[in-house]
Amino acid sequence: MTKMNRILIFDTTLRDGEQSPGVNLNVEEKLEIAAQLARLRVDVIEAGFPVASPGDFAAVEAVACEIEGPVIAALARATEKDIDKAWEAVRYAKQPRIHTFIATSPIHMECKLRKRPDEVLGMAVEAVGYAKSLVEDVEFSAEDAARTDRGFLCEVFAAVIEAGATVVNIPDTVGYSTPWEFGDLVSYVRAHTPGIDKAIISVHCHDDLGLAVANSLAAVTAGATQVECTINGLGERAGNAALEEIVMTLKTRQDHFGVSLDVDTKNIYRTSRLVSTLTGIPVQPNKAVVGDNAFAHESGIHQDGVLKERTTYEIMSPESIGLAQSRLVLGKHSGRHAFREKLEALGYSLNQEEVEKAFARFIELADKKKQVSDRDIEAIIEDELVAVPALFVLDYVHIASGNTTVPTATVRVKSGDSVVEEAACGDGPVDAVYKAIDGATRIRTQLVSYSLHAVTGGKDALGEATVRVKDNGNMYVGRGTSTDVIEASAKAYLQAINKLVYNRQGYSSGTRAETVNQKVT
Repeated sequence: MTKMNRILIFDTTLRDGEQSPGVNLNVEEKLEIAAQLARLRVDVIEAGFPVASPGDFAAVEAVACEIEGPVIAALARATEKDIDKAWEAVRYAKQPRIHTFIATSPIHMECKLRKRPDEVLGMAVEAVGYAKSLVEDVEFSAEDAARTDRGFLCEVFAAVIEAGATVVNIPDTVGYSTPWEFGDLVSYVRAHTPGIDKAIISVHCHDDLGLAVANSLAAVTAGATQVECTINGLGERAGNAALEEIVMTLKTRQDHFGVSLDVDTKNIYRTSRLVSTLTGIPVQPNKAVVGDNAFAHESGIHQDGVLKERTTYEIMSPESIGLAQSRLVLGKHSGRHAFREKLEALGYSLNQEEVEKAFARFIELADKKKQVSDRDIEAIIEDELVAVPALFVLDYVHIASGNTTVPTATVRVKSGDSVVEEAACGDGPVDAVYKAIDGATRIRTQLVSYSLHAVTGGKDALGEATVRVKDNGNMYVGRGTSTDVIEASAKAYLQAINKLVYNRQGYSSGTRAETVNQKVT
């Protein structure tokens, strides 16, 4: 059996990823991300560019001192000053690496460096030689390699390998290449660089044309054995190749690539969310692998297929990246199968006729909303299928509250021809109102949950309160809306109590209140 090539994952989230506009991580945040990258089991963490600032130096040094497992790399331009700073920052790492670079494309040499090719070649060799005198593991990058003359690129690589480079990196610095060109470039370098078998071939692709992942994968096919990437594809301009996409492609299509990885994929989702939180850059919903919609299904046909056999529409499992399960999103495209599954997940047991009636109401609501929540489903079942008589009706509510006042509420509740007024104190205005309602109705129940959100926007937003109360193992949901959130809260609580009383007294009204409200255990 042929042994599979092992692909090394070089994560540069802390260096190139932090160069994303608007991102500025402090030392503690970089350490937290680095620790998670170690749990993810990446092979190399590029911790930063030490000469850039005292803060960057401190972060690289902290990562080098505290993080074990991966190689810890520091970036340096091809100058002694940069290399010295890089070495000072990573010298305490168990596996330190200095990563030095210089541009090799005609436009960069002429317009940015203002140096001849022979001068650039000399600087590259001198930098690698000096770095090698400090540390065993030295990586050299030919910046803008994708636009570099191939003959010159191979000449530079051969010279730096002879000078001691253990890794040579082929960057598509400006995201200009296509998969076919880039794969061919890697093959050319392998075939025409003397001593190339002594070094690891690495690639670093940017996403300006949306091809960073595709170019990186083409490079792997052509023989590259290290891929440089970032979590969530962060980086300069349009970003870098996304680690999660590269890793899951190589894992999912191992039949095609025939390579192995040491990455613990079950830490992918957690790492993605951590980086998103600390950088402040949200993950787009339709982002491959880690987006909110990556394992979400709304189409009725897709939902039906996934419920029957997951692999009909999922080529990888959510568990493989650290998610608990797929998500069935209920919307206007959903079908009865998914709707029935959602009812069962929420704990409702309905007969076919009731399911059909509820589904009709659901479709009507889905036409008005982008996404139907669990709370909406509960409202359909309990508010619309079960006609609950309003035994108790809120007449008025008054509260006195403040940061130096004990919250007090007075409520007046009507029940038929009788009117009951009650007052109570509580930990807050809502708690006081609920205690007053308990006194007025003489109903004792257990409040399980309370939530409040704005239905509309603006200062005059309509607030919707949702409560869940429990009685003898049964759960009852109440909703109330008002521009006054206290009134909305009182209405929601009274509605839940009305359902509770309705179920206790066994009103039928042509419905099955007990069956609908009884949770499946």
